[in-house]
Amino acid sequence: MSSDGDDYDVLVFGSCIVDFISYVPRLPKVGETLHGTRFATGNGGKGANQCVAAARLGSRTAFFGKLGDDPWGAAYRTALAAEGVNVEQVDLLPGESTGIAQINVADNGDNQIVIVTGANKRLAPVDAFRRPELFVRARVLVCQLETPIDGTIAAMQSFRGISILNAAPADTNLPRVILSLPSIFCVNETEAALIAGMPSVADVQQAKVATRKLQTMGCKTVIVTLGEKGAVFARALDDNGDGQVYHVKPLKVDKVVDTTVSGLVRYGAALAVRNLVCMLCSFFPLSSNLQGAGDAFIGALAHCLANYPDAKLGNCIAAANRVAAWSVQIPGTQSSFPRADEIELPADLATLQDQWGCV
Repeated sequence: MSSDGDDYDVLVFGSCIVDFISYVPRLPKVGETLHGTRFATGNGGKGANQCVAAARLGSRTAFFGKLGDDPWGAAYRTALAAEGVNVEQVDLLPGESTGIAQINVADNGDNQIVIVTGANKRLAPVDAFRRPELFVRARVLVCQLETPIDGTIAAMQSFRGISILNAAPADTNLPRVILSLPSIFCVNETEAALIAGMPSVADVQQAKVATRKLQTMGCKTVIVTLGEKGAVFARALDDNGDGQVYHVKPLKVDKVVDTTVSGLVRYGAALAVRNLVCMLCSFFPLSSNLQGAGDAFIGALAHCLANYPDAKLGNCIAAANRVAAWSVQIPGTQSSFPRADEIELPADLATLQDQWGCV
């Protein structure tokens, strides 16, 4: 897909990970070999996930990322192109492996995860300068914290439009520049608590406190997603913000398919290990209703900001909630993201005004 002469809605600068998932009756002891019951693979990484989510909704997308020069990397690049993503800036690196997550999942939901970041660690500041015209003309940039932070900083510094940082995996010692650079700083409740130094963010009022703390730390517009409780946001005061914090209602769903990127992890077990995994690494989507929905939300938010430039942020978040709610009802991660003809997003997002209000 050529980018010559094209303006892009959404650029994503981030990670690609291939998941290898083995299902076993129980986790093996040290030195023990067990027979598994099932094996599955799937494409992941927050960056690629979010790019695919935006592309499926109809955004013109381009992805900046690194894969190994191996069969897994070649297949992943082909899969991204098949989704309509411009992959000219997705490099297959000789001597590097494609990033992988090796996961064992026991019948009781216990799991073991080994992450090898591979080529992802080679995404560098120079990559943000390779196509300056994209960074000048695109509407929205999406970044995460799964690749080296200096590259992420350079990408946001180079960008002229709306930038979204999904600050995952979270860290307690993020440099102030990474907080202050993005137009929108978006985290879930676990990440918000960790970065803001709070014991927990378990409800709307605690999310309101976290939002204020993050803004005092240097963030501009802040969004804290709360899963089944919706989302909380506050606009930057220098961006026509009114100083208020708003709550966006969740969209109720009839069912939640508790599926990993390519297989099952029981929902209770996923909740039990979520905090630990968020602190270690967020490459592995524990379940579609935890991680995949978050990436669907970010991709949809970027899509709405790019394609509905006059829409209020609350309406864009409400629309993104709809996309995330759809995704939790479909198995898988990228496979769960809806296409534009599968989900009804209103032509005028102002019709979603009743879905949010001041708290």
